[in-house]
Amino acid sequence: MFTVAAAERALMSQSLNICQDDSMFSASLFDVKYTPGDNKANFALTATSSVQGKVTFDISITAYGYKFLEQTIDPCKIDLGGLCPMNTGPLEFEHALNVPGDAASQIPGIAYTVPDIDAKVRVYINLTGQVDSIACVEADFSNGKTVDLLGVKWATAIIAGLGLISSAIVSGLGHSNTASHIAANSLSLFAYFQGQAIVGLTAVPLPPIVQSWTQNFQWSMGIINVGFMQTIFTWYQRATGGDPGTLFDNLGTKSVQVEKRALALRSIGSGSESVNLFNRAAAMMPRSLPTYSTLAKRANIVTESGGYLVYGIQRVAYRTKIETTNLFLTGLVFFILFVVFTILIVAAFKGILELCAKRKVINGEKFAEFRNGWLTILKGILFRATLIGFPQMCILCTWEFTQKDSPALVVLAVFFLLGMMGTLGWGSFKVISIARRSVAMHRNPAYILFSDPQALNKWGFLYIQYRASAYYFVVPTLVYTFIKALFVSLAQGSGIAQAVGFIIIEAGALIAASVLRPWMDKSTNSFNISICAVNFVNSIFLLLYTNVFGAPALVVGVVGVIFFVLNAIFALVLLLMIIISTTLVFFRKNPDARYQFMADDRASFMKSQSQLNTTTELDALAATARGDKSGYKSHMDLDDDESLSATSMRRRTDQSQMDMRAGARSPVNPSMPLFPAARPESPFRSASPSPYNASATSLGQARTQHTASPASFRQQNNASPWQRGAGYDH
Repeated sequence: MFTVAAAERALMSQSLNICQDDSMFSASLFDVKYTPGDNKANFALTATSSVQGKVTFDISITAYGYKFLEQTIDPCKIDLGGLCPMNTGPLEFEHALNVPGDAASQIPGIAYTVPDIDAKVRVYINLTGQVDSIACVEADFSNGKTVDLLGVKWATAIIAGLGLISSAIVSGLGHSNTASHIAANSLSLFAYFQGQAIVGLTAVPLPPIVQSWTQNFQWSMGIINVGFMQTIFTWYQRATGGDPGTLFDNLGTKSVQVEKRALALRSIGSGSESVNLFNRAAAMMPRSLPTYSTLAKRANIVTESGGYLVYGIQRVAYRTKIETTNLFLTGLVFFILFVVFTILIVAAFKGILELCAKRKVINGEKFAEFRNGWLTILKGILFRATLIGFPQMCILCTWEFTQKDSPALVVLAVFFLLGMMGTLGWGSFKVISIARRSVAMHRNPAYILFSDPQALNKWGFLYIQYRASAYYFVVPTLVYTFIKALFVSLAQGSGIAQAVGFIIIEAGALIAASVLRPWMDKSTNSFNISICAVNFVNSIFLLLYTNVFGAPALVVGVVGVIFFVLNAIFALVLLLMIIISTTLVFFRKNPDARYQFMADDRASFMKSQSQLNTTTELDALAATARGDKSGYKSHMDLDDDESLSATSMRRRTDQSQMDMRAGARSPVNPSMPLFPAARPESPFRSASPSPYNASATSLGQARTQHTASPASFRQQNNASPWQRGAGYDH
């Protein structure tokens, strides 16, 4: 999974950071590159010095916290112009330094091959003849190899997208059970990718390999750099009263420090060598806050030396080469483009199907349900797109409230955040209302949720991945997402607060998933619980990265490598599962046979809309013949276009009808309403008891009290259109 970013072996650094209080030397620009081929180090330096006199440099090099090289250099002996002697004032020069052979031989070969190596060089500047250092600077080095790969980004995006598209195609072909499984797993995979991206957005000082790995998934948050779009975003921000950032415009004159480790601990108090947890937590804050100049309302942090410091969300923006002030608009526009392209693809697919059907290229019954109710299906797809983009927009919108890039952008953030929350909240309310209505009428929430195609196509994205009795689980999922987003966006000043919050949130999610097991079947539960478990482990790693417990630097470095290995293997396994399950669908005559039927018998309730067209037309004709002015309602869902008063009236009417029918119990098994009560109980139901099931004894007593056959009962009581077409009209 590694790539070579440079054609030759090299070690390089582009920032020089202060590592000592009251340092008398600081650099605003530092660019160095060492190539072992010619054994030279070429560097450019722009610095400010308060040191006067001859100095020596004590150099130490560490990798993953392990110090493997120490050496003292006298700049006068190696003819380092400008530093012998060192003078006060600004320093600016470029130099090519020949590295001594004995020093070069101590650099291990692995330093040039391991991707995203966590290595740094620390230099203490001492006046000749003095022991105490008067300045300290350090530079983080890279070998040009990284796990932040364009190929990984494209591969993960394509596979996740193909999974969702395949589920839609399979559903159109009539394999609803298979489509439900593929869609549920694809959405869970996408959520896992977003979870990886969110780790990178935290203000926790991440090891280099963790930064690069999480950068692979920032596309799932809409953080994608397109050059001409960034130009447009900068113009829009300036036109709406904002002040665009200029970090990338100043890279030629200023260094950018990427925060990747916590501030070195120092004793606090007179003569005290110990640092308690509170003081350590304060020391773990990003260096700029307690040490450097000021944090402007929305600008990048400028250090005392004149360079920039980026961490958290700003760190991700910098690595993506996006100005921090353009980040919100970038994510927003890509979400809008995602929605627009989804609409265009669905509309184009509808047009192609109609054209093929007219020319008899395909069977007229193929994708009949989609062709007949494509607008309702499109609404459901757009709701699903809203659900996918919810984590992204929650983080970016709430973060924009703290940045205030421009008044127009703040208004957009408010509009989209409230709009998406309102949309998903309304959808959740509808699902719960429909499920409760189904329980009241049929003692089973699955009946209307899965038998009404209007409800299934429009709101199914919120509940189809769960078992019927866990229809409500989308609400805890949305709350989990929103709280997690608030920690990311509003706690950028404290990585420790974010890490602790993540542990609590992920622990709650893991416990809830393991105890409730709300997904549709055993395999889907295992798939999602494993994701929750990995997310919880990642949150523990985040707390270790803060170094709040004072662990050795070597431990933090090793944990960073473990994070990468664990998540790389886990992501590969999930991707292979999606690829294999999706591929097998197109090579099986009956892909539904691969999956066990769900214990809630949803497959019994699902019916093709095309199979109901005939009965729907006859019912409408009968309603007209009877002079029914209200006409025939072809679905049981609570229509969106009905007023609240009409909905309440409808509920009262339904309740009164239920009371009138109370004297004549339906011969339908309440736990399986589409089949006669005499039908043997499904062997799958025993594994998942439901509170809505009536006992066999009570049902038997009810049948002895009402000896009328199902056929005679239907003659006396008009059956619903869902019962016709499910076996009751025979």
